[in-house]
Amino acid sequence: MSNKILIVDDQYGIRILLNEVFQKEGYETFQAANGVQALEIVRKHHPDLVLLDMKIPGMDGIEILKRIKEIDQDIKVIIMTAYGELDMIQETKELGAIMHFAKPFDIDEVREAVKKHLSV
Repeated sequence: MSNKILIVDDQYGIRILLNEVFQKEGYETFQAANGVQALEIVRKHHPDLVLLDMKIPGMDGIEILKRIKEIDQDIKVIIMTAYGELDMIQETKELGAIMHFAKPFDIDEVREAVKKHLSV
């Protein structure tokens, strides 16, 4: 059974890019443009890993992360952020995020990180 990855980003281009990369790697992928969609997918499909953008209109990344962890503590979450706000990154780690990438990110680094964390 292939691992499931949820990509949460309000930017369509980033979702499509990540979706394509991880489908080629053999993962089952899901996409969400906002927090409501993301939480619906988490409840319904139980992804193994979530790539979560921090700056999303409406429910922000911190709130989405909290709610994901309330639904399933074991889901691995990697944060994507456009700014190096250390306090926000620190807060996400305290809430259970395993790591973060600053945008623009190196797609190969993200792919390697996902592979590493899903093979554990």
